[in-house]
Amino acid sequence: MTSVATLQPDPAPIVACTVSRDVQNFEMLINDMESELGESWGDLSFDDAELFLQQPDSKALEFVALAVNGEDESDLARISGLIRTAKAQEIKVILIADQVSPIALHHLLRLGADDFVPYPLPDGALHDAIERIRRPAAAVPLAPMVPVTPHSPAFKARGDRDGVLLPVHGMAGGVGASTFACNLAWELATISKTDAPRVCLLDLDFQYGAVSTYLDLPRRDAVFDILSDTESADSDSFLQAMLSYNDRLHVFTAPPDMLPLDIVTADDIGRLLDMAQANFDFVVIDMPSTVVSWTETVLARAQIYFALMELDLRSAQNVLRLVRALKAEGLPLEKLRYLLNRAPKFTDLSAKSRVKRMAESLDIVIELQLPDGGAAVTQANDHGVPLSEAAAKNPLRRELQKLAKSIHDHSRSTEAAKA
Repeated sequence: MTSVATLQPDPAPIVACTVSRDVQNFEMLINDMESELGESWGDLSFDDAELFLQQPDSKALEFVALAVNGEDESDLARISGLIRTAKAQEIKVILIADQVSPIALHHLLRLGADDFVPYPLPDGALHDAIERIRRPAAAVPLAPMVPVTPHSPAFKARGDRDGVLLPVHGMAGGVGASTFACNLAWELATISKTDAPRVCLLDLDFQYGAVSTYLDLPRRDAVFDILSDTESADSDSFLQAMLSYNDRLHVFTAPPDMLPLDIVTADDIGRLLDMAQANFDFVVIDMPSTVVSWTETVLARAQIYFALMELDLRSAQNVLRLVRALKAEGLPLEKLRYLLNRAPKFTDLSAKSRVKRMAESLDIVIELQLPDGGAAVTQANDHGVPLSEAAAKNPLRRELQKLAKSIHDHSRSTEAAKA
């Protein structure tokens, strides 16, 4: 005999949910969801969604249809949190908006909503939106890589320049100092097609220097020869030890073998900087994160000394130690310019307040907040190309481009004032 249980069909699995303050305000959405999904969808209020989206069961959802109207703009922070939570669970978000202001709509879309449909819903609009989010994301290839033929700079040493010294010092390992140095140097070197400055990049991290990797350049024994006997080196031998990247940027890589940082003295570094400044307009230096005996030499001669940090405790503690050490030695603390890498987005208000509190507690000014460039930065570094060549529209690249232009313009105005 057939049991009653076998006559009851299994409930359809829930693959989507509407999320709203009151779904009855969106009757057309209810009808379209039933047409598209039958009984395989549910409805959640904002309060319920906050709890459910944090549960493991929510990962079974394919998407949520987040429906908001003008009355919900006062609750924008909570709605923003729902979008972030859904994206963290890898759940697609379709935004249904009814009489929402352009500013609020732009804010919600920037948070990562996968699609947008206005309300009242046009015929077939929800169907089309669901189809779009169900399509597999097409892989975005890197821009074609320009083949690089490394060679020494083609120009002769004339000693007719007075280069601006721009050291970059990471306040902790992995904060992105080498990436910043490589891309800032490249942006300066390519700032003009007709009248670009002459730029060199010095990798003074003799142990873990990554500049050669990030620009796909070989390490040369000539670098060790220069470092081991700077007294005998001249500008010609210094240039011969360098490599040219795409004939625009000239690079003094780290040596092939891991060397102790004290293989050079302050006088050695001084002679190296003399040769670099005499032949280039801008000298970008990738410094080791360790403070060594010759760090003072670089700091004393630098126009700007970039201190790169992240929003974490280790960076904060190291900044505090560095500031204390510089004050104790009477060194020019005012040359330090603090940059925050992987800074929070402008919509992340809680993280923004943490940045402010950190700056206040350290008694410093964070002059530039660099956005997180994401996976494109790692891909560019692994392929040995600057970010502008691999992902020109990356937000981090745009900020570096602005910074390079600001430095270049300031240098030009200073030269004009001297003249």
